[in-house]
Amino acid sequence: MTHSYVLITLLLLSSTGYYLGRRRALAVADRTGGPGSLHSRPVYYGALTALWCAVPALFIFCFWLVCESTVITDMVVSRLPESLQSLPADRLNLVMNDIKNLVSGNIVSGEENSDLRAAADYYQYLRSLSHGALFVLVAVICMAAVSFLQSRIRPELRARNHVERVIYYILIACSVLAIFTTIGIVLSVLYESIRFFKIIPVQDFLFGLKWSPQTAIRADQVGSSGAFGAIPVFIGTLLVSAIAMIVAVPVGLMSAIYLSEYANRKFRAYAKPLLEILAGIPTVVYGFFAALVVAPVIRDSGALIGLDISSESAMAAGLVMGVMIIPFVSSLSDDVINAVPQSLRDGALSLGSTRSETIRHIVLPAALPGIVGGVLLAVSRAIGETMIVVMAAGLSANLTLNPLKTVTTVTVQIVTLLVGDQEFDSPKTLAAFALGLLLFVVTLILNIIALYVVRKYREQYE
Repeated sequence: MTHSYVLITLLLLSSTGYYLGRRRALAVADRTGGPGSLHSRPVYYGALTALWCAVPALFIFCFWLVCESTVITDMVVSRLPESLQSLPADRLNLVMNDIKNLVSGNIVSGEENSDLRAAADYYQYLRSLSHGALFVLVAVICMAAVSFLQSRIRPELRARNHVERVIYYILIACSVLAIFTTIGIVLSVLYESIRFFKIIPVQDFLFGLKWSPQTAIRADQVGSSGAFGAIPVFIGTLLVSAIAMIVAVPVGLMSAIYLSEYANRKFRAYAKPLLEILAGIPTVVYGFFAALVVAPVIRDSGALIGLDISSESAMAAGLVMGVMIIPFVSSLSDDVINAVPQSLRDGALSLGSTRSETIRHIVLPAALPGIVGGVLLAVSRAIGETMIVVMAAGLSANLTLNPLKTVTTVTVQIVTLLVGDQEFDSPKTLAAFALGLLLFVVTLILNIIALYVVRKYREQYE
């Protein structure tokens, strides 16, 4: 029995609790003068019963899930022979990995021995016993909660207040979870970045003009000493993102203006879904299109006028990325423009403004905060894109502003540095976290600038 069966059982019991609580409330109402005699509507009594059934059991489930692996591992280790228990911690972890591989059916390296097989069987037995015990415990808690609420349902029970209070605390918990998740991500990246900056000086990373993270792993190994100047990587990121935004923002914004202000309803009903199909195309397809179609066209066109254009270039990646981002700008801008009150348009037209003047001087300034938000989302999407850049712009960290040359981006380098078996004590791998931290700071600065622009124009139109 797996944990998914426990969750399905919990869902079924909670649904049953909702039905029983609602039916009990209706029965109480029939004996006391109808639904008007109840403090809350019957659905709230059902919801309260379902919450009492689900919330405690879910807490137990999560706690059990966190502790289960550690407890089972300790019990299995205590049954191992003394020769295995006395191994160093890292060797003992390898032994436990072999045992878990045997449990899951994976082939382990080396010859399987009887001690590991017996430990794997014991591990499987404990895990099955744990799942069964969890299932029984969850079922008992749910049934006890339903029985308790059934006996507590009275006309004076403030079910709605209790339900709303529980939902209020759930919303607070979700908000706190999101905040702590963000803090955890930032702290983990910051911790690894500090380790990197202990090896590579901060000024060399921020102001270095060469990026070549290849290093020798051992002292006796021949390899590069590494160069970790981040400027070429960030110049490539900004160059590709700028080209993409030059394509996406005008086309997307003009499309949104036409669809919301000029197009008739029938054309809009077909055009907007077709435009949004671009957002559903996988990025790898865009990458193939950029590498096999756009890049050769740019190279051959440049050769006709005597330009030396690389097979992989920032221009090819930026153009295709801009096409991919058009729906983000267009769809969000269209929704924001449609949300502008019609009274503003009517007032401008009644004063003698033309339709284009109304759009330029009334609609767009009023919709500017939302448009800025859509553009910011598009910028974030462009900065975080990886596949198109890998296939169309290359991996070479060249310090250039020429869009016809090969460049690389921060996200591409992060993926390259963390692919495969890596030693997380080397500057090469830790550099990925430093790049991530710097990218986070740059994105934060962009957000602050966008908020400043939004607040400035909101003051004029509120």
